[in-house]
Amino acid sequence: MVYLDYNATTPLGPEARAAMQPFLDGVHGNPSSIHAEGRRARAAVDDARDAIAAALEARPHEIIFTGGGTESCNLGVIGLARAHAPMGRRLITSAIEHHAVLHAMEYLRHFEGFSVDILPVDESGTVRPETLRERLRPDTTLVSIMHANNETGALQPIRELAAACQEKGVLFHTDAIQTFGKIPMSPSGLGVSALSIAAHKFHGPKGVGALWLKSGVALSRTAHGGAHENSRRPGTENVLGIAGMAAAAAARHEDPASLLPLREALWEGIRTISPTAIRNGDPDRTLPNTLNVSFPGADGEALLIGLDLEGICVSSGSACMVGSIQPSHVLLAMGVPASTALATVRFSLGPETTPEHIRLTHSALEKVLSIQLEPSR
Repeated sequence: MVYLDYNATTPLGPEARAAMQPFLDGVHGNPSSIHAEGRRARAAVDDARDAIAAALEARPHEIIFTGGGTESCNLGVIGLARAHAPMGRRLITSAIEHHAVLHAMEYLRHFEGFSVDILPVDESGTVRPETLRERLRPDTTLVSIMHANNETGALQPIRELAAACQEKGVLFHTDAIQTFGKIPMSPSGLGVSALSIAAHKFHGPKGVGALWLKSGVALSRTAHGGAHENSRRPGTENVLGIAGMAAAAAARHEDPASLLPLREALWEGIRTISPTAIRNGDPDRTLPNTLNVSFPGADGEALLIGLDLEGICVSSGSACMVGSIQPSHVLLAMGVPASTALATVRFSLGPETTPEHIRLTHSALEKVLSIQLEPSR
C-alpha cells in the first residue's frame, strides 16, 4: 500500500505511542482528583501543556486542550465572537475555509445575529491582504482565515492579514491544523490572537487538539460544565491523547526540504502520463507536501476507487466530505469549473513517502487513467 493522504490524517508516531502507553497500562486517575493517581494524571497534563507551549513558542496558560481540530476552530470562532459581541457583531472569513470554521460562522449568522463577510480568493487560492483591509469596518470584531488550505495546500499571507487586523484592533483566529509540524511557525510570529491545531495531523492520536489563545484575550465557553482548562473548556481532560499529542509535537516529524523534490517528481510524472492534467495552486506558495491535480474528462470518484484498488491511498480533498458528490467549495472559489473540480485528486506526502512510492503511484495512475479516458483517445 502507498499512503499519500497525510493531509487527512497521519500515522501515529513512535514517540506518541510510547508516551500514551503508561495511560493504557496503569495510570488511570482523573486529573481533577486529589489522590495520588489523580495527581499523576494531572502532572501528565501539565507536562503536556508545557510541551505544546514550547513547540508553539508560547506560554502554558495560553494552551486550551480540546477534543480535536474542529472543536478548537469552533471554540476559537464562536468563543471569541460571543465574548466580543458588545464591541460589534461583524465577522470575516474566506471562501476556502474548512467547514469547521465556515459552519461555525454560519451558525453565528443564522442563530445569534452576527453578520458574516466571506472574502474571495484569487486563482491560486490566496486571500489578498488589500481585500481584507477594504472589508474591515468599525463593527468588525473577528477575522478567521486558515494558515494553509487542507485541499490545495495554499499558504495564506497570515502575517500581513493579521497585521491589517491589529491596526484596527480586530481579533484574528487562524486554523493552523495543516501547518503545525510541517513548516516553522508560531502564533507570536504570525501575529494572531488565536490558533488551532489537531494532533492527528502531526503524528499524534485522533480526537485531541488545542487552541492557543493569546494572553489577556477574552473567550466565552461554548460548552458548559466544570471549571476545566481554566474555565474555558469543561470536561475531564483526555490524558491519553494529550500525552500523545505533546510527544508528537516535540518530535516534529516533517522535513519540508525533503518533501519538495518528491512532490515535484510526482507532478512531473503526472504531466507525462496526462498532459492535460491541471495543477491547482501556486507551487511556490503551497505546503511542500501537497499536490492538487485535476484530470479533465475523468470521473473523480472512479479515479479514486481505481487508485484504491491499485493500493494507492489518496483523496479528493477534505476527508470530512467523504461520500459527497459535490464539487470542492475550495476549487470553485478559485474559479475552477465544477466538472473539472469533480475530477480532482489531492496527493499529500509524509515522512514515510519514498521515491518508490512515487513510482508506484505513477504506474497506478497511468493504468487507471488509460481505462477511464480510453474512449476519448
